[in-house]
Amino acid sequence: MTTTARQSPTPPPPDPNASFQRKPIMKSHHYGLRARLGIALVAVTALLAACGQNNATTAPSGPVTITFLSYTYGQANPVGDGLKKLIADFEAANPNITVHPQSVPVADALTKLQSEVVAGNPPDVAQIGWSKVAQASKTLPLRSFEDITSADDWQTTMAGFVPSVLKATPTAGAKKPVSMPFLMATPVIFYNADLFRAAGLDPSQPPKTMAQLKQAALAITEKTDAEGVYVSAADPGKSDYLTQSLVNSAGGALVSGSGEITVDSAPVITALSTVQDLTKSGAQPAVDFASAQSAFSSGKLGMLITTAGGLLTLDQAAKGKFGLQVAPFPTFDNLPARPTFSGSGLTILAKDSAKAQASWKFVQFLTNDESFKLIASQMGYLPLRTSAASAADPRLGSAVHQLADLVPYTAFPGKQSNQGVVVLQDEAVEPIVLRGADPAATLRAAAVKIRSLN
Repeated sequence: MTTTARQSPTPPPPDPNASFQRKPIMKSHHYGLRARLGIALVAVTALLAACGQNNATTAPSGPVTITFLSYTYGQANPVGDGLKKLIADFEAANPNITVHPQSVPVADALTKLQSEVVAGNPPDVAQIGWSKVAQASKTLPLRSFEDITSADDWQTTMAGFVPSVLKATPTAGAKKPVSMPFLMATPVIFYNADLFRAAGLDPSQPPKTMAQLKQAALAITEKTDAEGVYVSAADPGKSDYLTQSLVNSAGGALVSGSGEITVDSAPVITALSTVQDLTKSGAQPAVDFASAQSAFSSGKLGMLITTAGGLLTLDQAAKGKFGLQVAPFPTFDNLPARPTFSGSGLTILAKDSAKAQASWKFVQFLTNDESFKLIASQMGYLPLRTSAASAADPRLGSAVHQLADLVPYTAFPGKQSNQGVVVLQDEAVEPIVLRGADPAATLRAAAVKIRSLN
C-alpha cells in the first residue's frame, strides 16, 4: 500500500480459543451518543447554510491528497484487508492521487463526521452505514454526484448495478443522489455442521422458520456442551438492519408507507417477542455480540444469525475446527422472509474542485466491476454489479438471489433519524431480546421518544 497515513489502533479480534461465559450484556458507552449527536446536529445544520459549493469540478492538474473516513479501514479481518488492497490498487492506477484513510468505529462514524464538519475539516470521502445515511443526507454538506461529474459520466457509472440495489438504497429516487452503494449484505444463518451432527440434526436440513430455529437450538444445548443460537438484533454498530429484517419478515415495518412510525405495532412486538423467547427458553445466551461471535468461532455456539458480510471472518476462525455452513434468513411461520441489508454507502464532502474530482474517481473505482469482484471474493460482501455475481462465495447463493428482490432500508423521518435508531436499539431491542423487558410496554415507550424526535 502506498499511503503513509498512520492507522488508528483497533482492538484485537475476539479470541476464538477463549472460553464461553454466559455473562449479562453490558451497557454500552454509546448511550451518550444521542446527546452528542444533538449538539453536533445544531451546529451542522447552521453550517450548511454557509457552505457554498461549485456545481462542477475540473480534473486535478497535479498531485492531490484526499482523506477517506472509513469504519472498515483498519479492521483486522478480510474486510479490512480487502479495503486496504482496493486503496492500494486505486493509488497505483492513479499516481497523482493519494488517499489518506482515517479509521473510526462503526458506531461513532456519524458523530465523528459531524464533529469534523463543525470544525471545518471534513473528510473528502466518507463511508456511512445505511442506518445513518438518511440523517447524514439531511444534515451534512454531502456533495451530489451529479454536481461533480457530467450527466453522461454519471449514467455510465451507474450502468451495470443490480437494479434492485439502486431501488433499495437512497441512491434511486433522489433528485440529487449523495450516497453510492458500496458494501451490502443480507443477514443469514451461519451454523456449525459438526454441532448439528452431534445434536442429532441433519446439516443438510438447516432451520427454515423461527420455530425450527428454536427446536434446533434447544437440541444443541441439550445434547452438546455448546449454546444453541444467537440472533444479533442488538447490533454493536447501532444499526437496526437485523431488527428491520425480523420485523419485515413478521409482516410489519418500523415506518408505514405513509411515514408513520410504527415501532409499537403488533408485528414488531411479535418479532422481538419471538427472539426474547429464544433467550428465556435457554436456546439463546443473554450476551453481547462479541461474546457470541467468539463462542461461535471457538465451536461453542451452534448458530449465529448476522450479516453475510461476516462469512470470511468466520471462515478463518472455523478453519480446522468445524464445518461452517450458511442458510437463508428464517421465516415467521408461513410468511416469506424479507430481510433488508447491512453495510454502507460512499459519500463525498470535498469542497475544493480538484479534491472533489479526485474523490469522484475514488468512489467510481471502489464501485466498479473489478472492485465488486474483489469485494465479493475477498471481503465476503455481495456483488452489487451484475458482472461480479459469479465472484461470490457459493455458500452465499441465497443472499445473492435475494438481491433480485431486496427489501429497502427504512429510515425514520426527520433530521434525527439516526437518534431514533439508537433509541430503538438501546432502549427497546436490547432490553427486550436479552434482558427480558416487557415487549409491548418497552416498544410503546421507545415509540413515544422516537416520535418526539421528528
